[in-house]
Amino acid sequence: MTKSRLEAFSDGVFAIIITIMVLDLRVPHSTSFAALGALLPVFLSYVMSFLYVGVYWNNHHHLLQAAERVDGKILWANLHLLFWLSLTPFTTAWLGENRIATGTVAMYGIVLLCAGIAYFILTKALIAQHGQESKIAKSIGKDWKGLASIFMYSLALAIAFVRPTVACAGYVLVLIMWLLPDPRIEKRVDPNAPMPQ
Repeated sequence: MTKSRLEAFSDGVFAIIITIMVLDLRVPHSTSFAALGALLPVFLSYVMSFLYVGVYWNNHHHLLQAAERVDGKILWANLHLLFWLSLTPFTTAWLGENRIATGTVAMYGIVLLCAGIAYFILTKALIAQHGQESKIAKSIGKDWKGLASIFMYSLALAIAFVRPTVACAGYVLVLIMWLLPDPRIEKRVDPNAPMPQ
């Protein structure tokens, strides 16, 4: 099975997720800059979620560039990832509207953790389809970065029930870790691409 429909569908879902998130940024009913201050928590949660969705889209793109074909397991693994990411607008709005509170930060963390696990499952499904000698398998390797992310999400989620602010800092830390796409895949897909130092 070719991968073109999976890529097109996934790109559409990513675009819809970002569109829904931006619609939750409500225009203040005042012309003063002070009115924007009240929107700061909503805006900051939007920025963090936008970057997270962007990171997933970027890495998803690189992952599928290294893929040659897909099967039913990969299609379902991809839908599993998109399901969790599609909950991002809800958790973003809830977090932004209610500030940093135990429930909102924990729910945000649950979605991040489940999306991280789903992405890990997708990589494993792609490796199973293409084999251990494939570009994907060699690029991903033991996937220490993916495993570290899942561990950090789990830790931050546990902390959310005691110190929600610290948990948010943990989510930001994982985000920073993933801001640049994995260069190993890019190098294997395009041998002329320079490897970063």
